[in-house]
Amino acid sequence: MSAIADTSLDPSASQAKVAQGSPSPGAKTVPGANLDPIFKAALYGCGALVLILLCSIVVLLFYGGWPALAHFGPSFYWSAAWNPVTEKFGAAVMIYGTLFTGFLALLIALPMSFGIAFFLTEIAPQSVRRPIGIAIQLLAAVPSIIFGMWGSLIVAPILASTIYPPIISVLSHVPVLGYLFKGPTNGAGMLTAGIILALMIIPFITAMFVEILESVPAMLKESAYGVGATTYEVFRNVSVPYGRTALVGAVMLGFGRALGETMAVTFVIGNANRISASLFSSGATIASTIANEFPDAPAGSLRSQSLLELGFVLFVISFIVLAISRMLVRTNAK
Repeated sequence: MSAIADTSLDPSASQAKVAQGSPSPGAKTVPGANLDPIFKAALYGCGALVLILLCSIVVLLFYGGWPALAHFGPSFYWSAAWNPVTEKFGAAVMIYGTLFTGFLALLIALPMSFGIAFFLTEIAPQSVRRPIGIAIQLLAAVPSIIFGMWGSLIVAPILASTIYPPIISVLSHVPVLGYLFKGPTNGAGMLTAGIILALMIIPFITAMFVEILESVPAMLKESAYGVGATTYEVFRNVSVPYGRTALVGAVMLGFGRALGETMAVTFVIGNANRISASLFSSGATIASTIANEFPDAPAGSLRSQSLLELGFVLFVISFIVLAISRMLVRTNAK
């Protein structure tokens, strides 16, 4: 008993117990404290999973398409041949169609997105702003295949019968630029694909434009109004310059979305393996070619390997566009 009493009354012994991690009599145990390392490990695992998935996709595309690149050499990227019968494959037509339709979509969507964003942030009352904002979000949620069906069954016939013929008859004889407006009027072609893509990326770009313009400090805008600037002058000289870099980043993100679109373009582009400068000619994109031909390509054949190499090219193009956009947005944030 005396030994136990001496130990319990000895200060050094109690300090040794505290040093060993024994809880003090008045300390409270935090619930879940022992689970914190497991929680951190799970978070690290989630982050690593994203990198693993990305790397696995890149490796799959590169490894699967390497035999085609080794067979055709670097000329695969600028060759316009695509003939499954003779097994001659090249990516030039698809790369051209992807970039051309993407730029057409930007040319159409950019002014419309600016106009909608300007209306929502500077002119529209709150009672009107909310319904239009909800409509934009709903439009962004429409599946791409619905856009493709709508474009093929409604938009393309209307364009072919009403819009394209007068444009061709008037502008096809213009010097220098006339070749852009020569071609068939069946409705399926590059311009139709660009219009459908523009309608698909307008909600995406507009939503980002609205957020960027609403982040402009009110003090800057009120100061401009105070010296007599009009609404348009405030928008042009204050709001747009303030978020210029982020606006460009939003445009690049929209462009990246247009580059990878598949089903909507497949319905309306015509799916012809040729390069033409005409806005009305049929063409093909990387995504539409993969969607059309991959189910029929035998596994391990030169055709399937060429399609995988096309997928790798599309990945590289999209990565470059998105990397530039993120760099611009980050520069604006600093």
